[in-house]
Amino acid sequence: MLNKYLSYFQKDIAIDLGTANSLVYVPGRGIVISEPSVVAINQKTGQVLAIGDEAKKMVGRTPAHIVAVRPLVQGVISDFEVTEQMLKYFIEKVHHKKFILGLRPRIIIGIPCGVTEVEKRAVCDAAKNAGAKIVFLIEQPMAAAIGARLDVQEAGGNLIVDIGGGTTEIAVISLGGIVLAKSLRIAGDKLSDDIVHFAQEEYKILIGERTAENIKIGIGSAYSLKEKLEMPMRGRNLITGLPEEILVNDDDIRRAMEKSVKQIVSAVKSTIEETPPELLSDIMSKGIFLAGGGSLLRGLDVLLTRETKVPTKIVDDPLTAVVRGAGISLENIDQLQEVLVESHEEEPPK
Repeated sequence: MLNKYLSYFQKDIAIDLGTANSLVYVPGRGIVISEPSVVAINQKTGQVLAIGDEAKKMVGRTPAHIVAVRPLVQGVISDFEVTEQMLKYFIEKVHHKKFILGLRPRIIIGIPCGVTEVEKRAVCDAAKNAGAKIVFLIEQPMAAAIGARLDVQEAGGNLIVDIGGGTTEIAVISLGGIVLAKSLRIAGDKLSDDIVHFAQEEYKILIGERTAENIKIGIGSAYSLKEKLEMPMRGRNLITGLPEEILVNDDDIRRAMEKSVKQIVSAVKSTIEETPPELLSDIMSKGIFLAGGGSLLRGLDVLLTRETKVPTKIVDDPLTAVVRGAGISLENIDQLQEVLVESHEEEPPK
């Protein structure tokens, strides 16, 4: 009876700590939080004013002393204290109350491939300071593969491409481990930046980050579409200084993002070239699996299939694949212990 009572309060948590969005999964309940990784801070007082959805609404709309910042850059913590505040906000939102009886949750966090030991330690320390008892780390492509229900523990190759906000993670997985991996600092945010630069150079119009992202989602594509898409682009004319609106189509936006998309395709091809022949045979029969928000770019799967000669599929609900995989790993921690990178437990008081 006591264990049941304690388990009610001690909710373990899986977190996909993304550059653009963070998602939180609670075993038995599923995904309970999906909010932007944005924190609004009053620079005069250092006070955190808003986190997540409320903070994103403030981007580009705040007075000079209030800044909306992203504490993670390309999947890595750039502001330790703000990340800690964001994690604390997520943990307390899940628990609806402060911790009682000294109970603290176990937390599993998805991290990019190839992060340094210092960066891993920063994630663990931020989570422990935010209230975690034990922190497990799992590499994002591994979590995405588990979330896509691929059998990562079998002796067969799986190729997963996870395109997030800050990084594109490409990994060949077999026998519960990553055989080969590449981490590319080109992903959704870079594609939005490409659109901002394109608008400046091509049309002499200054547009904001949110406008570029909306255009990317609205009409962005990696491959020619059967039906043309158009959308108004609104911004400030850099010559006159006055507001201006022009109509752009999918060809324009595809041209804007072309260089970055080619780099992602090139990295996937390079990974395939380096894959051991036996695993490559498995990948050719199973195909390439795309996860992450960037995989929703129209025609990307078609382009990859054409360029690599390997069938490419988008996993079910690609935006949540990493957090679902992290959650499944937490629920089955004994069977999936080998897929974790490392873990850190809170040191007992002396």
